[in-house]
Order: sequence, then C-alpha cells, then structure tokens
Amino acid sequence: MIASPLLTADVLIAYSAYFVGTASPGPSNLAIMSLAMSAGRRAALVFALGVVSGSFSWALLASLGLSAVLASYSQCIIAIRIAGGLYLLWLGFKSARSALSAERPAQSVARVDEPLGRLYLRGLLLHLTNPKAVLVWLSIVSLAMSPTHGATHVLPVVLGCMVIGATVFSSYAMLFSTASARRIYAAIRRWLDGSLAIMFGIAGVKLLMSRN
Repeated sequence: MIASPLLTADVLIAYSAYFVGTASPGPSNLAIMSLAMSAGRRAALVFALGVVSGSFSWALLASLGLSAVLASYSQCIIAIRIAGGLYLLWLGFKSARSALSAERPAQSVARVDEPLGRLYLRGLLLHLTNPKAVLVWLSIVSLAMSPTHGATHVLPVVLGCMVIGATVFSSYAMLFSTASARRIYAAIRRWLDGSLAIMFGIAGVKLLMSRN
C-alpha cells in the first residue's frame, strides 16, 4: 500500500520542526503576547496576521526556489540582516522606554490606539526583515522533498505549515488577550517591557553581527 503524500514521514517531520520553531518564544511571539495583553485581541490578531503574511511570503519564495537565488547574493542577505537588526533594536528601544516609565506611554511597543493597518505592516515587517526565516523555509522545503516523490510534497507541507503558523500565532493573541492576562500585564508591565527590550536588543545585535 502506497502512503499518502500527506502522511509520509518527511511531511510529518517538516510539520513537527515548523511547529517547534513557531511555538518557541521569539520576537514575533513576544510582540504578539505583549500587544494582546495591552491593546486587546483584535490588535494582536491583526499583528499576527502580518506575521503570518510575512511567513507566507518567505514560504512562497522558498517553494519557487527564489530564496536560494537570493541566498547566493550575499549583498541582499546583508541588507536584509542590517534592516532586520536595526528594526529589532528600535523595538528594543521602545520597550526599554516603556519599562522605564511609571505609566505606559502612548508610544510604547503596544499602542492601544494604533491603526490596524499599521499593526499589520509592523507584523509583516518584523518577519520580512528576519533573514533566518529564509533559511527556516529552505530547510522545511528540503525536508518536504525526497528522492522518491520529488517536489510533490512541497505544496502540502507549505499549506500545512501555514495552518500551523496561523494557529500558533492566533492562539498567542487569543490566550494573552483574556481579562486575567490583562490584569497580570498591568501588574508586570514594566518587567515584561524590560524583558522585551533585552530580547529585542540581543536579537538585533546578534543579527547585525552575524556573518552567515
């Protein structure tokens, strides 16, 4: 009996690898979590949609093989790395400023009155300026391809991973936008913003100093 392309070991490994990478704490998840607790569910979901859109963009490039071409031009990767590092440092600065404020400033990382379109673009930019996303999707696509089935697994893997990503990011937005989560946020806001500042700062510096 021939195994279905949707249930092969390669596909399941790709799904598992992507789930672990997506669910693990990182800049995108922390930003969604902070935004959900401070600005509410709708703002966090819109921001998460931007992150998912950025992920889908890299997935499309990887599936078409264009990301491999991009990776062959070191200048492009360097430019993306610099832009991503500077953007993370900017987020770190805003988080640090919020952490040092006794009251949540109007221009904190999680603005309550920020337009939804801008929130979407912020989420999109956060993921598009992460060159590691290119490598992650190249790895996922490589796992999906096998000598036996060739590229026939790529589409189900990409679609499945996008469902996984959308589920994980929206779950963060839903979970941390509850009333209890917002009460916790009010109590630990400065500590959380300080942690975000450190996280964004380390990630930004590491990205700027990366050589590969």
